[in-house]
Amino acid sequence: MHRYPFELDVSPEQYLDYYRGIVKQVQVRSSTGQTVQFPASLLQKFVSTNGIRGRFVLFADANNKVVELRRVG
Repeated sequence: MHRYPFELDVSPEQYLDYYRGIVKQVQVRSSTGQTVQFPASLLQKFVSTNGIRGRFVLFADANNKVVELRRVG
């Protein structure tokens, strides 16, 4: 299983584009320097009144299909 740690800071205003479906994919740079892309819908459970902030780990299988997105620390 592949593991991609990254940090994210999305304001509530920025998240509206994800919520409305204008932005369907999120692209981040992992702490290892790799660029990773995943469906914006995975962020829904992490939204607060402050937007989405924190450290996350994206887990993917051997075919790089997303298995889980988890907030850490």
